[in-house]
Amino acid sequence: MFDFLKGFVSPKKLRQVGVLGMNARNYNIIAKFNKRSLYPLVDDKVQTKKLANSIDINTPHMIGIVEHQYEVKDLLQLIEGQSEFVIKPAHGSEGKGVLVVAHYENGIFTTPSGKVLTFKEVYQHVSNILSGLYSLGGQYDVALIEELVHFTDVFKNFSYQGIPDVRLIVYKGYPALAMTRLATKESAGRANLHQGAVGVGLAIKTGKAVQAVSHNLPIALHPDTGADLMQLQVPLWKEHLLIGAQAYEMTGLGYLGADIVLDRDRGPMMLELNARPGLSVQIANGIGLQPILQKIEETYPKNLTPQERVEFVLNN
Repeated sequence: MFDFLKGFVSPKKLRQVGVLGMNARNYNIIAKFNKRSLYPLVDDKVQTKKLANSIDINTPHMIGIVEHQYEVKDLLQLIEGQSEFVIKPAHGSEGKGVLVVAHYENGIFTTPSGKVLTFKEVYQHVSNILSGLYSLGGQYDVALIEELVHFTDVFKNFSYQGIPDVRLIVYKGYPALAMTRLATKESAGRANLHQGAVGVGLAIKTGKAVQAVSHNLPIALHPDTGADLMQLQVPLWKEHLLIGAQAYEMTGLGYLGADIVLDRDRGPMMLELNARPGLSVQIANGIGLQPILQKIEETYPKNLTPQERVEFVLNN
């Protein structure tokens, strides 16, 4: 654990303990191994989903997309027959603009917290997405409507209302570091660390909790449910790692973040990918990323299949 997080820490000290800083990530890793021409493959969630499905990577099913303002009025036709779904911007980040509808009936939309929305309010939300309110760079966007991921009892009491997700850092096709993000009351049921979710570092070989943090400070219990976070272990861990490993061939990105959710019925599913993943996974694990990337670079075998890379990680 980084026992010095409560106060100011010099960049030199952070480098000494192997922490990968923002500048080092941008110039030494991303600039070298992520071609900018490949960014659209992960910045556009619609394109990411289609790519993933083309190589049989599990993702939430797409119900439909809204591309133009004049199409918003037909939203009710698009979701006809659906009782639950998620509306999100195709180019959004950090969970901004994501609307989860846990129940829909007769023009009434209900969120997981029980908040009731009218069609007019949902219409406005979709319109805001299209105008670029939540997109990277504020550019015009597309609204993606997809199936709702169903909570699994494995995470009962570990997350407050919202679905947890796993963030995998993948370097040259090898899963390098992982954490799960658990929703809290403060984060309004969202698995978003910036909004107050809990980050739990996970052992890369087992998916078992190694430590937990809230607002970058260590905690032992979930702030709302009181669950012992050190008892958490993500099931189907090998399948999680395989999704991350496959994302390397899928995108050509040497350094990426893969966000994966565990559905009650369909198992692990790729939610989205990130060409510029944040560095909070280091704090969640209490270890620096730099020596891990260096070890992968210098000692891990090249030219393995995704399955072989996962086996190597699990057994070495």
